[in-house]
Amino acid sequence: MNRTLLPILAAAALWGPTPSLAQNSAAGPQIKRGEYLVTIGGCNDCHTPLAMGPNGPAPDLKRMLSGHPQDLAIKAPAKVAEPWGGAMAPTLTAWSGPWGVSFTANLTPDPETGVLRDFTEQQFIQTMRTGRHQGQGRPILPPMPWQNYGQMTDDDLKAVFAYLRQIPPVRNKVPDPIPPAQ
Repeated sequence: MNRTLLPILAAAALWGPTPSLAQNSAAGPQIKRGEYLVTIGGCNDCHTPLAMGPNGPAPDLKRMLSGHPQDLAIKAPAKVAEPWGGAMAPTLTAWSGPWGVSFTANLTPDPETGVLRDFTEQQFIQTMRTGRHQGQGRPILPPMPWQNYGQMTDDDLKAVFAYLRQIPPVRNKVPDPIPPAQ
């Protein structure tokens, strides 16, 4: 992971607890394990938009894991001066750097806008192992630490996939990445 991102991600983790959906006794052990891994893996830090509240920015739990808000338009990569290598949107859902602009995906099971809607469990595992969309498509862009998640066991990745498939769907069309400025 890029060391310049660590302070940002650490600060994001302090903004509050992530919601607990799998505490329901009807949730199976695999889903509970998936919730635990999503929580400690910091998935909400980037995939749940921040909203300004009375105590500053906090996760907008009505949009949990829904990715970059479709109503927050970003049209071009941010221009940053040396020594800075990147910038982020105030929601922590869009990141700009030498790769262009990347937007965090909608991980909810929304049938129209959720990125995992077309993934099989095996494609999800391959995505985390290869850093490619559906295990074979376009590269997953920074700051997604797929290299770290790719070290998880198959059982752990299956648990994450199972958990993400049962969270509440949120309709939110995340834009495609923007290539770097020429």
